[in-house]
Amino acid sequence: MASTKSFKDLIVWQKARDLAVIIYKLTEGFPQSELYGLTNQMRRAAISISSNIAEGYHRFHDKEKQQFLAIAFGSGSEIESQIEVAKKLFPKLNYQEAESLLLEIMKILNTFLTKNK
Repeated sequence: MASTKSFKDLIVWQKARDLAVIIYKLTEGFPQSELYGLTNQMRRAAISISSNIAEGYHRFHDKEKQQFLAIAFGSGSEIESQIEVAKKLFPKLNYQEAESLLLEIMKILNTFLTKNK
């Protein structure tokens, strides 16, 4: 990760940022009654991915970087689970864009996590 000037240069961070925007737009289609439930949970998990990638980028020790990437990966797993719940509750919404981008992010994070052990 050190060859870039900023975490904003990282493709995985850019994709995570885009996923957060997609999740915000997607959850706008949820009923108002979900504002403090699933909507809030999904938005927080989506923001957590890009935030932890950014924080990990600025850590000095590899073990710390790995820890923040692992947290980002965990937040991605949360989103994956939450999308499955949302699909059951609100099946008329289109989840394809969020699911495919999440899959890309998870593959990249998994590569970072397994390569740098």
